Amino acid sequence: MSSYQIDQIDQKILSFLVKNARMPFLEIARECGVSGAAIHQRVKRLETNGVITGSQMLVKPQALGLNVCAFVSVSLSEANKYPEVIDAFKKISEIVECHFVTGKHAILIKLYCLDYDHLMEILLNTIQKIPYVQSTDTQISLDQSIERQVWVKDFQNTSFSASVKKSRMKAKEKEHKD
Repeated sequence: MSSYQIDQIDQKILSFLVKNARMPFLEIARECGVSGAAIHQRVKRLETNGVITGSQMLVKPQALGLNVCAFVSVSLSEANKYPEVIDAFKKISEIVECHFVTGKHAILIKLYCLDYDHLMEILLNTIQKIPYVQSTDTQISLDQSIERQVWVKDFQNTSFSASVKKSRMKAKEKEHKD
């Protein structure tokens, strides 16, 4: 199993890109004291090794009228049916995040809805009707105080395992096929 070693220059590159994914490579190069070509090569290597999984524009949900953010904990009647439930969740556009978690519930999802009626509709007539969904527990977000990417610091012995990368790449490939 191979792993990709993230060095100090990679960490600097990542810290700039996390703050501004549109920052020009030449500007990053100046800050890092290397050539623009070196930055380009390093970013490509970080992408190839699955350290960088993409870049995206973030749209404020409220700008689209999605005024209710909720977190729903989901209990399953049969834990081994997790993949089937996730496949059903992928078809619900209101769900923006899904995590397999430890604790009382098996799954934690984050979703955005237009209003409380829309949330109730999604809960009662969509999520709770999915086979193997036993119960849900919903928390409504009143305010999002912090929104940020992961931090990039000087970590000792930072490496990224190829097996983690492969499993993430397989998941991405499957997503694109669906």
